[in-house]
Amino acid sequence: MLLVSPVLWAQTRDPGAARAAETAVVDTPGLPRVLIIGDSISIGYTPFVRELLQGVANVHRIPENGGPTSRGVEQIEKWLGDGKWDVVHFNFGLHDLRVMEGERRQVALEDYEKNLESLVLRMKKTGAKLIFATTTPVPEGNVNPRRAPADVVRYNDAARRVARRHGVAINDLYAAVLPRLTELQLPVNVHFKPEGYRFLAEKVAEAIRAALTH
Repeated sequence: MLLVSPVLWAQTRDPGAARAAETAVVDTPGLPRVLIIGDSISIGYTPFVRELLQGVANVHRIPENGGPTSRGVEQIEKWLGDGKWDVVHFNFGLHDLRVMEGERRQVALEDYEKNLESLVLRMKKTGAKLIFATTTPVPEGNVNPRRAPADVVRYNDAARRVARRHGVAINDLYAAVLPRLTELQLPVNVHFKPEGYRFLAEKVAEAIRAALTH
């Protein structure tokens, strides 16, 4: 059972989503088990995914912000635990590409790809079907913390290379939401409006359903 703290869910900028997802997940016997790994974007869409997959799957989420791949490498054993997972839907990128002092990225592109490779190799050992969600767009403007929109494309390309090497399915949330950013994303902010999180959740639920039926 994974518990989620109120502080974690406050990071979505959506208190309603925070309250909805604080409820512990109690598995319904006989249903497949799904684990969502990701940052605050996944925090925001998880409650809607649970709603959309009610009666279809037990949808769990890691009990913290997944942050960059460097944190993932450190925490993956704890996150996976000792239970059986049928599907793992995961994302890393938004924290990795954060612009730090001296214009360096929090995790350099080369290290991001290496870390992601390590994470995929570990997750494959669970026997679960893996789905990588591309990192959602960074809008133009003075986003805080600093991130460059073009970096999202570069880091997503690196993630696709890893996914292709290991036969990991790709849920292209970047392409899905890009044409509707003005409508669905908060102004000059990487986070989304409630309708944006629901839109993303529909794509996530669709990808998980596909993985469960193939």
